[in-house]
Amino acid sequence: MQNMPLPTSDQVEKARLKASQARARLQALEARLNEASRKLDTRRKIILGGLLIDAASKDERYAKVVTALMGRIDRDQDRIAFEGWTPPAPAASPAPSPVPADAPSPAASTAA
Repeated sequence: MQNMPLPTSDQVEKARLKASQARARLQALEARLNEASRKLDTRRKIILGGLLIDAASKDERYAKVVTALMGRIDRDQDRIAFEGWTPPAPAASPAPSPVPADAPSPAASTAA
């Protein structure tokens, strides 16, 4: 068995430098991945919130859900963000306009 030469202090220092640089690259990659994950999570929340608000403006069931969720806001800073905001609600469907008594009936106008 051959004896391997002992590493020099320069070789050890170069190896430490390479290891340190590799750790820094790994940390940078992990930070980029975490940032991208947070951005995607935020985007999903914004899209989902928009869909919920739109649905609440069209359907009473969703409007009730939005109202219930608003009641669950615990943090003061989050509550402040909604001060003055009115949760959407479906527009009331307009009542049918009454037909005047002297108006011709639709059946009478098509018979002519």
